[in-house]
Amino acid sequence: MLQDKKILLGVSGGIAIYKVVDLVSKLRKEGAQVKVVMTEHAAKFVTPLLFAEISGNPVAASMWDRTDYQVEHIALAGWADLVLVAPATANILAKMAGGLADDMLSTVLLATKAPVLVCPAMNKDMYAHAATQANLKTLVSRGVTVLEPEEGPLACGVSGPGRLPEVPEIIAFLKHFLALQKGDLLGLRVLVTAGGTREPIDPVRYVGNRSSGKMGYAIAQAAAWRGAQVTLITGPSALMPPPYVKVVKVETTEQMKTACLEAYPETDIVIKAAAVADYKPRDVAEQKIKKMGSESLTLILDKNPDILQLLGQQKQFQFLVGFAAETQNLLENAKAKLQKKNLDMLVANDVTLAGAGFGSETNIVKLLYADGRVEALAQMDKTQVAEELLNRILTERQKTQV
Repeated sequence: MLQDKKILLGVSGGIAIYKVVDLVSKLRKEGAQVKVVMTEHAAKFVTPLLFAEISGNPVAASMWDRTDYQVEHIALAGWADLVLVAPATANILAKMAGGLADDMLSTVLLATKAPVLVCPAMNKDMYAHAATQANLKTLVSRGVTVLEPEEGPLACGVSGPGRLPEVPEIIAFLKHFLALQKGDLLGLRVLVTAGGTREPIDPVRYVGNRSSGKMGYAIAQAAAWRGAQVTLITGPSALMPPPYVKVVKVETTEQMKTACLEAYPETDIVIKAAAVADYKPRDVAEQKIKKMGSESLTLILDKNPDILQLLGQQKQFQFLVGFAAETQNLLENAKAKLQKKNLDMLVANDVTLAGAGFGSETNIVKLLYADGRVEALAQMDKTQVAEELLNRILTERQKTQV
């Protein structure tokens, strides 16, 4: 998403500048082109040379230095796809709100037509001051996008709101902003299920499966980065929830069914990547089952509701995608599932293959379409699988919308 994006980074003089050094490095690893404009105060913390080396571009730090640019502030303002100010001190925010242009950064900010995003970072009392809050409101009213600071220990020794968010959060903020500008899923509501469900035997034991949730989480994140409004309904998972995604946590199949049916009427695309438990214990003990000298324990299992089949039966305008994790007769079982459950697409994988099982970082899938076509994808990272799947969904959904 950041590949070849031209990001102009405005750096003002705050102690959080140390995070911005890493931010430049990470942005370049994401494929972005980065140019840095520093204030005089920022150069007291970090030298322009360091930013120049990391960004691979000359740093603009003074209105009076000769550089490669003819009219530097105008050239920089016109070059950028977006402008990010981080850290944005109370001083630079006041200059922006007041329309001042007394140094290179404030002049560029006044001249640019690119979207401007700011990451305020300062002492908690400075951030809470009426003047700073009024300046932020003014900037928002002019179209500036603000990433609110985090709460926590500050360099001045106090704790509160004012911390610059960590680099991964800033990058997620940029990706989300870009997705909302022109993502190809913009305006679509996407429901993704992920992980395995757990059916309790007693307060400490359950019946479950080996699903990690990695595939579903990757799909939810990819859809969000493409502009979709994403709801992720997830069984228990050790994974961090994707940013800018609504997360609904459930444990049992019945809970997942309730969550899916509640969201379904307002959903455009459903991708059921969860590995739900097909059966549940008929009787759940109120207390931990103790060993009573018997060599065996008998459980009677009852069938769980088939969520995917319910969604297929209630389908109206939704584009419905299922998953089939198989250990034998992959295509035969997958085709039967596609037809029986009234799906538009099905993603099938043989979990016995190396690189395709539960918990793996990669997957090997076959895509089955409602018209009988079968497409095999090569082994790839689950993030890549998610992108390829979304590409196919968009293409197939367009056919159903004609």
